[in-house]
Amino acid sequence: MASTSFQVGTTSAASNDSSSPPAHRVAFAFAPAEPKPKPLIRRIREAIREPMAEFIGVAIFVIFGAGADCQVGLSRNVNVSSSPKGEYISTNYGWAIGLAMAVWTSAGISGGHVNPAITLAMATWRGFPWRKVPAYIFAQVMGGVVGAGLVYSQYIRAIDIFEGGRSMRTQATASFFSSYALDYMSTVTCFFSEFLGAAVLAFMIVAATDKNNAAPPVGLLPLVLFLTLLGLGTALGMQTAFAFNPARDFGPRLFLTMAGYGSELYTYRNQYWIWCPILAPILGAQCAVGLYDLFLYNPSGANGSVETKL
Repeated sequence: MASTSFQVGTTSAASNDSSSPPAHRVAFAFAPAEPKPKPLIRRIREAIREPMAEFIGVAIFVIFGAGADCQVGLSRNVNVSSSPKGEYISTNYGWAIGLAMAVWTSAGISGGHVNPAITLAMATWRGFPWRKVPAYIFAQVMGGVVGAGLVYSQYIRAIDIFEGGRSMRTQATASFFSSYALDYMSTVTCFFSEFLGAAVLAFMIVAATDKNNAAPPVGLLPLVLFLTLLGLGTALGMQTAFAFNPARDFGPRLFLTMAGYGSELYTYRNQYWIWCPILAPILGAQCAVGLYDLFLYNPSGANGSVETKL
């Protein structure tokens, strides 16, 4: 606080008399008040607000996507439903709507990454703080765990009927939550399918958030991502179930471990779970954002740089 001066010992008449001595001024300096500490609950809330947005976003993503997979897949069993409830395109819509809702929920708070591959790409190429990366990725994976758990609790009785009992858990229903490849796919084609899909997704994200490249209003970003993932699922989704997101696959896989699905979740195709739905999307996103920045991105353009959260 700045010092405050008070005039004392004179009258107004004396102050107007030019022959009178100058008024005596006494300055009192006050030390700045100590800032009031924020309540503990508020400090905790501020510390976890961004990771919590990522957690909730991924949970919403998985609820829509895995829920659609369960409804379409389980309803094909006549003991579960008298008629099928949806087709393959239904699952594409489920995951696409889930991504749109996830980004709509979290974009204004955390940037709406909802994908460890996007978080790592933004940290590598766009100045997203590396110190935030571990918390973001942990929150994203845990969101996948919780989202899968909520869907599983909704469909557990149908899964029991489909599998033939509570003690039976196989890849047939695990594939409703995590991604698996078709039998004819080779190791290389599995990897490239996930790499390519994640690369296209990441490329569209940086294009749609580039203010120097006809970026839509921020509120329309969920619609852009809805169309992108819907198109990717329609075009590239059949062969590896289009994870394109490590948290969307690994989080539900962790939940399935707790639900009793066994070691086959991890031994399938020589640890498919790590090199296809985790490493391939991470590398695909890195290459896509690097390609965009190398040839198309102009951070010093008329509209300035994009927000580093996105």
